[in-house]
Amino acid sequence: MPILYFPYAHLNFGAIPLALSTSAGAGSLIIGVLLVALAISLWFHQQVRVFAGITVILLALISFPVANFGGLLIGLVSGLIGGSLACAWIPPTGAAESQPAANRAPTPSPAGEDHGGK
Repeated sequence: MPILYFPYAHLNFGAIPLALSTSAGAGSLIIGVLLVALAISLWFHQQVRVFAGITVILLALISFPVANFGGLLIGLVSGLIGGSLACAWIPPTGAAESQPAANRAPTPSPAGEDHGGK
């Protein structure tokens, strides 16, 4: 929940107060809520993975000018990576192979047999 809390936190660094409850704080809060909603929808409804991934990438890019350089570049980079992974992810089909492809060995054929070549 730090995404939702930090935009409205009033921090003090010695004698310097740092208040983020401005338009950047409101933008950060909206972007954070949308990212959490997209993450939950991606978790429970895998068929929206491309929409959610593209939207996360766009929100991460929007966060750069709106939310203090995209969360000091940490949120920007993690949003871009997460959105890219969501777009590239393919859910499992349920029909698993009985033997991994790396463990399969070709079946040997007798030396004198014709292999179908002409």
